Amino acid sequence: MELTQRQKLIFRTIVERFTCTAEPVGSKALMELLDRPLSSATIRNEMAVLEHAGLLEKTHISSGRIPSQQGYRYYVENLMETSLPSAVRGTLRDIFMERQYSLEEIVRIASDVLSEMTSLTSIVLGPDASAQRLQHVTMVPLSGSSAVALFVTDTGHTENKLFRFDEDVSLKDLTTCTDLLNSHLKGIRLDCIGGHLEELKPLMAAKLARSEVLYEAFAAAFMNFAAEKMAVSGRSNMLAQPEFSDVNRVRKLMKILEDSDLFNAWAHQATNVAVPIGTRNELIQIGDCSIVTSKFRTCDQEEGRLMVVGPNRMPYARIIAVTDAMSDVIEEIFGTDKKGGRQDEQTQKAAAGTRAGEGKAGGNRSVG
Repeated sequence: MELTQRQKLIFRTIVERFTCTAEPVGSKALMELLDRPLSSATIRNEMAVLEHAGLLEKTHISSGRIPSQQGYRYYVENLMETSLPSAVRGTLRDIFMERQYSLEEIVRIASDVLSEMTSLTSIVLGPDASAQRLQHVTMVPLSGSSAVALFVTDTGHTENKLFRFDEDVSLKDLTTCTDLLNSHLKGIRLDCIGGHLEELKPLMAAKLARSEVLYEAFAAAFMNFAAEKMAVSGRSNMLAQPEFSDVNRVRKLMKILEDSDLFNAWAHQATNVAVPIGTRNELIQIGDCSIVTSKFRTCDQEEGRLMVVGPNRMPYARIIAVTDAMSDVIEEIFGTDKKGGRQDEQTQKAAAGTRAGEGKAGGNRSVG
């Protein structure tokens, strides 16, 4: 049905009030909240119309109303107004520009910041690179016990990994190992490289003095390269929501959020309701839980996703504004750079070993 302007005003006020208080909203409270004078009888009549339309529900313990699942969808699609102060966008950009981060760091930081800004539980899924194929490997020695390896895939995705070896590895071994990898693994999908590398192990043993050291280093690097990047933050925020007062229910939900397979199955149930919001965002309703998602791209074939999980009663306008802004910042800094710029600079600095002091898990990711 098409709502009148008065009905829209009353409905929007109920949604936003209930979002803040988690308490049913009655006609007397609305009289004080509305910016136009309306009698209690008029408000009750309009609330009854909105309830009949399926946008409001009446609780058993109060004469007040709360938004229904359908009501939240209507609010998001028709009444929500998103905005974010430019200072907040600037702060987000400063966080990610602080230094050159690896993909794992981007995912973790984005998850932490998103949870802190929304006071809910956040999940960030990094782009899945497993289906990409290895194009080239370059090894840059830093010392006898360390080197930076740069991996390039068929999509132009470039990632570097810092290796610290337990034993010194000669320049000859590094060069020979690089040549072997390029001649035998080029064109192999990243998620299949482990098996091919195992088959290459005897040849590496025959040609390399430190074959075991190099094999272990590259096996770990390729496994990490192809692995799904996922971070979950703000788990305890669930406990602060009255909708999740059942500890056993929260424990079950936490188990789902910690496992990407369980989460994907949960988020893609046939009974869920998904509402697209523009071209990037989506609202997924799962019972009395909601997930706000926002996509970000790091190159034409790589896509990650920011997600905020909470009760249906969440501040959608702010959450969507925050996730959208964070997606913009990630794409601006770490996405495809048509003019070269930061991505080229990252690769050059990685080759120069500027991150050599950050440990075995160090490394930087750039997409060209």
